[in-house]
Amino acid sequence: MQMDNGASSYRRFLDGDDDGLAEIVRDYSDGLILYLNGIVNNIFVAEELMEETLFKIITKKPRFNPKYSFKTWLYTIGRNTAIDRLRHNSRQSDTSFDDMENYIQDEFDLEKLYIIEERKITLHRVLKNLHPDYRQVLWLIYFDSLSNSEAAVVMKKTSRQMKNLIYRAKGSLKAELEKEGFVYEEL
Repeated sequence: MQMDNGASSYRRFLDGDDDGLAEIVRDYSDGLILYLNGIVNNIFVAEELMEETLFKIITKKPRFNPKYSFKTWLYTIGRNTAIDRLRHNSRQSDTSFDDMENYIQDEFDLEKLYIIEERKITLHRVLKNLHPDYRQVLWLIYFDSLSNSEAAVVMKKTSRQMKNLIYRAKGSLKAELEKEGFVYEEL
């Protein structure tokens, strides 16, 4: 199996070539931030989690499993990092990640750079209204172009659970989009 670009960049980094790490940061950090934002619903925390995820691969140098794409592997590490943070914070205090009013403009600016078309911006805004698992699965499959099986690995779901989750997520998204007066034919 041929390694994807992220995997070869990671291999070069492990062999001492810092350019490999720079390529990983360049190619994956924005997408990882937006994926993690879908989990924690706070763009600043998502940026910290992206940095934490990259720090883990720099310091711990976990073994890459070529059975999966590099993006799947990296996003799984990011997801686990986010879940660990949420668990830790829920034990520390009752502070919720749902209070986003102070961050909407900064988040919108990042989204605008990453999601250019007006329809995608509407779609992204509507995704925030969905259940976190629905938001996650739709993000992984439609924005990050992971296969259903790769998304299942990231989310730790069986193939059948993933199929049901995608079906329910699409239905929920369609309902939210219709509330916005938006009809998305591909759903």
